[in-house]
Amino acid sequence: MNIRNLPFALSMACTAVAMPVLAGSNLSETPDAAHAVSLQQVRNATVKITYGATTFLIDPMLSKKGTYPGFENTYRSNLRNPLVDLPESAEKVISGVDAVIVTHTHLDHWDDAAQKALPKDIPLFTQHEEDAKLIRSQGFKNVRVLQGDAEFSGVKLTKTGGQHGTDEMYAVPALAKPLGEAMGVVFQAPGYKTLYLAGDTIWRKGVDEAIAKYHPEVIVLNAGKAKMTGYEGAIIMGEEDVLRATKAAENAKIVAVHMDAVNHMSLTREELRTYVKQQGIERHVDIPEDGVSLKF
Repeated sequence: MNIRNLPFALSMACTAVAMPVLAGSNLSETPDAAHAVSLQQVRNATVKITYGATTFLIDPMLSKKGTYPGFENTYRSNLRNPLVDLPESAEKVISGVDAVIVTHTHLDHWDDAAQKALPKDIPLFTQHEEDAKLIRSQGFKNVRVLQGDAEFSGVKLTKTGGQHGTDEMYAVPALAKPLGEAMGVVFQAPGYKTLYLAGDTIWRKGVDEAIAKYHPEVIVLNAGKAKMTGYEGAIIMGEEDVLRATKAAENAKIVAVHMDAVNHMSLTREELRTYVKQQGIERHVDIPEDGVSLKF
């Protein structure tokens, strides 16, 4: 379901230049230039992940600052989205991209600007046929449903599960439907570090299972702690989940994204950095600003 309908459904349920490349290696190790995995934080949940010569664009939201009203009945719904501009032009963001992964079709992960900017024949992966059907209706001709494992240009992609909100939220049908489903993805290639992108989820059994099964050396968490009015808890991860990830995968680097760009994020990068420092886990966690690239 397109998140354009989310504000209405929630109402019913609730009455510029890229920054320098930084070393983001697995703890003290130096990345092998020939087999480095790179990640660029673009904005919000939009990131670019590169394995060798293959680059994936994840959850592109490419609209200009203030294009859309805030999501009704969510934290700070009076603010317009996105809250900030892209760190570079949309054309530069999509330059060199080989494939797109849309973890779900909420507006802050797949917007009109992305639909207009991307070539209609670009390979594009979705979580299920419902999202694939929607994106095909928008003119895209090479849409693939990620079911289990897939391979693209030498990179293995594995779909993982999650839950985009609390059990209490999903117990309300008028809320559960617009929250919908969202997937995570594990990226693997011979000679490269395994990267697990958890997607829009709270910490669930599936997250533990993915970490235990794939032993990722890089874990990307959507950690903005998005909140809805009238409900406890959040619909994605927050600071305590970042700490939990460092304990669940002691040898992994945790990369926190999906902050400071849409109205309902309640955790800022600055607040997360303070928390990370208080917990003594700075060595394990990266919190990149928009435009920053990391190598692992």
